[in-house]
Order: sequence, then C-alpha cells, then structure tokens
Amino acid sequence: MASAPPSNSSAPVTVQNLNPKVVKCEYAVRGEIVTIAQRLQQELQAKPGSHPFDEILYCNIGNPQSLGQQPITYFREVLALCDHPAILDKSETQGLFSADSIERAWQILDQIPGRATGAYSHSQGIKGLRDAIAAGIEARDGFPADPNDIFLTDGASPAVHMMMQLLIRSENDGILCPIPQYPLYSASIALHGGTLVPYYLDEAAGWGLETSELKKQLESAKSKGLTVRALVVINPGNPTGQVLSGKNQRDIVEFCKQESLVLLADEVYQENVYVPDKKFHSFKKVARSMGYGEDDISLVSFQSVSKGYHGECGKRGGYMEVTGFGADVREQIYKVASVNLCSNISGQILASLVMNPPKVGDESYESYCAERDGILSSLARRAKTLEDAFNKLEGVTCNKAEGAMYLFPRIFLPQKAIKAAEAANTAPDAFYCKRLLNATGIVFVPGSGFGQVPGTLHFRCTILPQEDKIPAVVSRLTEFHEGFLDEFRD
Repeated sequence: MASAPPSNSSAPVTVQNLNPKVVKCEYAVRGEIVTIAQRLQQELQAKPGSHPFDEILYCNIGNPQSLGQQPITYFREVLALCDHPAILDKSETQGLFSADSIERAWQILDQIPGRATGAYSHSQGIKGLRDAIAAGIEARDGFPADPNDIFLTDGASPAVHMMMQLLIRSENDGILCPIPQYPLYSASIALHGGTLVPYYLDEAAGWGLETSELKKQLESAKSKGLTVRALVVINPGNPTGQVLSGKNQRDIVEFCKQESLVLLADEVYQENVYVPDKKFHSFKKVARSMGYGEDDISLVSFQSVSKGYHGECGKRGGYMEVTGFGADVREQIYKVASVNLCSNISGQILASLVMNPPKVGDESYESYCAERDGILSSLARRAKTLEDAFNKLEGVTCNKAEGAMYLFPRIFLPQKAIKAAEAANTAPDAFYCKRLLNATGIVFVPGSGFGQVPGTLHFRCTILPQEDKIPAVVSRLTEFHEGFLDEFRD
C-alpha cells in the first residue's frame, strides 16, 4: 500500500499543526505489521510465488467472517426479509425462509416507523428492539432490565468513545485500564484528552486481577494529582483470554462502590467461554446479586454483534446498558447519542437477535443451536491446539485459553535478537513479528501494542483461522521460531 508523501511545510494542514490528541493516539491491531501484510498480499496477487508462502494468515484481529466463519442462517434470514419486505408477501418465500424468521421479520418491521430499514430511528435505537434486548438481558441475569437504559450503537467501540467523551474533562482525569488492554481504550482515552492509569494483570495467576493492584495504582494516580473517574474491566479478557471468577468480580464491584468509580464492563466476548469450570456472569448480575441497585453503583456494560459465535463485525451492531446515573446525566448521554442521529438499523436488528435468538419449539431452534455450538466448539479446539503449540516452543509460555478469541503468549528472546531489534529501532516483540510475517505470512500483533509489564515481551494471536488452516499456522510458526532462535542464539 503506497503511503502518501509528507505534507509540504507551507500546507494548511501538517502533522505538526494537527490536533495533538490524534497524533498521540495509536491502534496496534491495524498498525505497521498489518500494513506490511497488506503489501505482501498485493505482491502475491500480482506475482504468485514471489514469497516463501502462498497466502497471508491474518491472526491479528477478531474478524471471524473474513477468515471463513459462516454467518448464522436465522440472523441473516431475518435481516434479508427486513431489508426487502416486498418478498414477505410472495408465495416462494415460505419455501426459502423458515417460518419463525418470517414471523420475526414481521414483528420487527411493525416496530419500525414506515417499516423502512433505510430510515433514521430514535437516537437510542428502535424501542421494540431495545425491548427484545432488555428481555434477553433479564433472561441471562435473572434481574430486571429497562429498555430505556439501552443505547444501541455501531458496534461497542462508539459506546466506549461516548463514555470517554462524557467522563474525561482534561488530562487530570484518569481512567483505570488493564495492562495488557485492547488498544481501543488507550486510543479513546488519548483522543478525548484523558490519562490512562494502568493496572497490571497477573500473568503468573492466569492473568488474574488483584484488587490490591487496583488500590496501589489508584493511590499512585491520586498522588500525581489525577482524579480517577472510571475502571475498565474486559471479561472475558482481550488480549489475554481469561474469564474472571465470581469472587474477583464481587471484589471489583465492591472496589468501584467504595471508591465511587464508574465501572465500564467490556463484555463483548460473553458467549466465548471454552473451559467447563468457568462461566460468564455479567457485572450487572454480580452487582445486583450483592444487593447493589441503581443508587449504589454506576455501571456501563458493553455488548457487540462482532464477537461471540456470530462474528458480524461488518454489520456494526452493539449497545451499552447504562445504569446507576441520575436523570440529568442520562439527558447528557442521550444528547451525545443524538448528535450521531442513530446507529445503523441492520446492526440494531442483529443486536436484538443476538440477545433474543430462537427459542425451544421455534422452527429454526435446532439448526440455530447446531450452527452456534459448532462454531464455539471449533473455537475451543483451535484455542487448545494453539495454546499447546505455543507451550512447545522454546522460550515461549502461554496461559490457558479460557475465553474470548485470543492467546497472548510470553516470549523470551535472546539478547542478540534484542540488540538486533534495537539496531533496527524496533521493539523486540515487533522485530520478531515482522520477521515472522516476512518468512511465513502469519500476522501476529506485538505485545507492545497492548501494553505489558516492563521487561516482558508478548504477541497476540487470534484463534480465528479456520480449523483446517491451524496446522499450517503451527508448522510454519514452529519452523520459523527454531530458525530465528538458531540465528540469534547468545
């Protein structure tokens, strides 16, 4: 991909006079390594055989359908019928679509003014769809959910930006964020002019979150004059793949209550749990189980259609459930939402389907369950295969893949390799990932893009290549790794 030439110093816009918050912002999962991968892909298309591999294996981003995952049939049937309602009245439709998808499409269209998916909706999203989502949250948690607490957004990312925009007043406002973290958080905090207050997950304890670490970092931030506004928790974890225990979650809720922090709960991988001894519990369920209600804790929960078993990244659907805020604050949240008019209607429909899928007795129920369970069991197998492969590599350790879509192995590089990286003015983990890409076509993201304990090195690998591609990832990686260590052995 050709890069544009640098700006002319007399041009009205240069990097020097851009908003410094934009220049400071970084987003590793679409960073330099991916740019190189895209260039290599173009070279392979233009001249097959020009590299020692025949395809690029993108293990850098949670984008399941780009790697061959099929969409859920029921979801797509309902979407198709909503987008082209003229076919609902045609006799052939009964033979092509399931009866329950036809019925659901009629229900949804009746809730949309003018039955038009091309029209704007209410700024929080279509009320009937929010009703369906609230019913799904209630069924999941066993506690009431209010559709007026739900703001539908174009994926979870705009919801995160919206909350950062509302909470951050200046660089004196801090947001407690896990390290390693998904770079959306560091990027959005930088863009909105706040300060990221890091708390480190404990790799030796399966990426556990200790409240003693939270307290230490909170006190440190206060001593620097920062006002800490919120705590971000990602569960299941990205990039670390851990699933928090119930006790850990209760401790976090108690900490936020005691310290008057907004709890920002990133729960977009809630369906992605692969180990029998762990289950997903929403922070709202945990807080309500502790007897804490609206007046006790401010909580924002994020969900997305991009992850789980559905992987509908390009449809840009998601929501935030906002609880524990006064009516005057809610008005301000609504105002910010209304500046964007509304989120896209296909994403809104998908969010309602994800949270309220077919039920027992529906025509699509069995095929829906088979598709969902097939995807999730395959992801679990892929996670285990990659975890085992990483742990067999010399100088690499990898924690158990409990959930989400990623592994975050630690790599111990020889001093000679670290010095070579310094000479190339590159972080050592980025140096390794670039060499891996150029030799094998495998795209990993360096751990430095997510943050890591100083002195440690990691990379993030998704578990998303299709199952028949995983052996190629493992064999190419193993061969490269052995050669890399032989080249740089101290």
